[in-house]
Parts: sequence; structure tokens; C-alpha cells
Amino acid sequence: MKQLRVVIMGQGRSGRDIHGLHLKKDTERFKVVGVVEPLKKRRDRAAEEFGCEVFSDYKKLYGRTDIDLIINATPSNLHFNTTKNLLRQGFNVLCEKPCVPTVKKFDILTETAKENNRHLLVFQQSRFANYFLKVKEVIASGVLGRIVHIGIQFNGFARRWDWQCCLELNGGNLANTGPHPLDQALNLLDYYDGNPNVFCKMDRANTFGDAEDYVKLILTAPDRPLIDLDISSCDAYPSYVYKVEGTNGSLKGTMSHIDWKYFKSEEAPAQVLVKETLTSGEEKLPAYCTEKLNWYEESWDGDPQAPFIAAVQVYYDQIYTLFTEGKEHEIKLNQVRQQIEIINKAHKQNPQIS
Repeated sequence: MKQLRVVIMGQGRSGRDIHGLHLKKDTERFKVVGVVEPLKKRRDRAAEEFGCEVFSDYKKLYGRTDIDLIINATPSNLHFNTTKNLLRQGFNVLCEKPCVPTVKKFDILTETAKENNRHLLVFQQSRFANYFLKVKEVIASGVLGRIVHIGIQFNGFARRWDWQCCLELNGGNLANTGPHPLDQALNLLDYYDGNPNVFCKMDRANTFGDAEDYVKLILTAPDRPLIDLDISSCDAYPSYVYKVEGTNGSLKGTMSHIDWKYFKSEEAPAQVLVKETLTSGEEKLPAYCTEKLNWYEESWDGDPQAPFIAAVQVYYDQIYTLFTEGKEHEIKLNQVRQQIEIINKAHKQNPQIS
């Protein structure tokens, strides 16, 4: 089996605890041959954990031809310049989310990758989370009927005071957390060839920085359900991650438990429109539309930790087949571009934040 040689840039929460954690287990297909990290203690730990070379500056990699992929898990505000430089030097790059803050910068990266015949990938692994795949499966089954409304909440209560709550560092809930649910939302909307209508309201509630920590984002498109996305840090009673409303039923659930309830049209009482006043019995008492529907209820339970582990696994499975079989990765650059464009529109609608 071919082993892909990988370098990880950054040993923070993403570089070490997500990519590093996976690559320590996936050693048959991937080998970490280098780690770039400015902090010496982290470099020393990486050298011990991975048995690899370590560097304080990524430019020391220039000229290397034995590296298949560089994982850019540096802080968000460094993504553009570092990714552009690496692509120009002939490296394939997997960039963490948020990739870059503007469509203009993203277009520069995609063009640079194309000019140098390199792969540019963006780490949007949440599309492969098992709870999201279940939501898609139930919707696709048709039991809920035509989908009218999809509510998505990535909410909680938290105060934040690190660099990720600073706009100048590409922080804020929409850039930090947002790429996960927004990628899922756009995948459900399935309007990649068009431009969805965007409404966004942002606020600063519990943050110590200048970036938003409350986001309400509504997306609409022709012949598509309305998508209502919340990313709030001031919700002490988060109740669901997904709520789907259809003409034949509904779904609600979290990352570890989902319920859905529906009726079958062929079993429902036949009804016709009545424009006259509805009455009941010989006494012509006031009446209301009532009927007995035969409801079906189903549920799904998943490991609350599995969404993250399984999603990363699938993402790396597709990296491996891309490099060894030439099979295209499901996370396409035009889809990431649409996401960044929506984030840009959302900030333009909230000049008090931007």
C-alpha cells in the first residue's frame, strides 16, 4: 500500500488534536514526516510523538520533493499567505477552515493551485458526520414529504477571550464554527450553480473581542426549503441541532439522537376544500378542521463522539483515493467559494460588526 508523506503546520487544537490524532492511527496510508511549529516545546513533543523532523519556519521546506501533502493548521489569519506560498513552491495543500476571509483571496489560491498543477483542499469534514448523513438519508427517503423548512442550531453558552474572537484574525462565530453547519446547509440547499438569497443578523453578546458571537443566517433559493441557521454563544438551553419540517412530517435531533415522525399520504383521510362555514352535527355547532392521521415514528442513536472521528476518517479516505486513484474529493472548491461568498455577504449586512 502506498504511504503518503505528510507535513503538519501547527500543533494547536486542529493540527495536533484533529489531524495529528487521526494520522497517528492511519499509519498504513499516511506518514507524518515533518511538523512546523514556532513553539519549541511543541516541536519537541511532535518530534517524540511522530518520530519526524521538526521546523520553526515552513519556508525551510522549500525545495523538498518528497512531500505529498502539507496540512495548513496555522492560525486563520495566516492561511492565505502560507497556502499561496506553498502552492507556488509546488506543494499540495490541505487548508484548515476558515480557509480565507474573502472570495478574492480564495480565487487567488484556486488560480495559484491551477497554475502550479497542485491540489488545494479545504478541511470541511462535517459534511461526513454520521448525524448529518442520517438527516440527509431521512430527507432523501421522502417520508417527510416536500421539505419546507430546515432549522440548524450550533448553539451553546460561552464567553470567549482568545484570538478567535478578533476580526483582524478572521475570528467570530461565522468564521470559526460557521463553516461546519454552513457547509451542511449549502449541501442540503444544493444550489451550487446559483446565488442563494442571504439574510443575516449578527451581535456581540459574550465575547471579549470585536467579532460576532451571535449569528442568525437565513438562506433561500427557488424551489428549495428555507434554511434557518443559528450559531449563538448566548443560548443556555440548546434544544436541537437539526429540525426539519415537511408536508408529511418532521425531524428533530442532536448529534447523538434523532427522531422523525410522519404519515403516509395514501393512508390519510380524503379531504376536499370547503369554503362554507364548518359545522358539527345537527346542532350546527362550530367546528374546526380535525382528522385522525396514522403517525409513524422512528429514531436513531449515535455515539456523541463518533461524528467527529468518523467525519475525519471519511475526509482522509477521500484524500487517499484522490492521491492514489485520482478520484475527485467530494468537497469541491466551487462549494467552498460559495460558502465564503455568503460569509462576506453576511458581514456586509452587519457593518457594526465588520
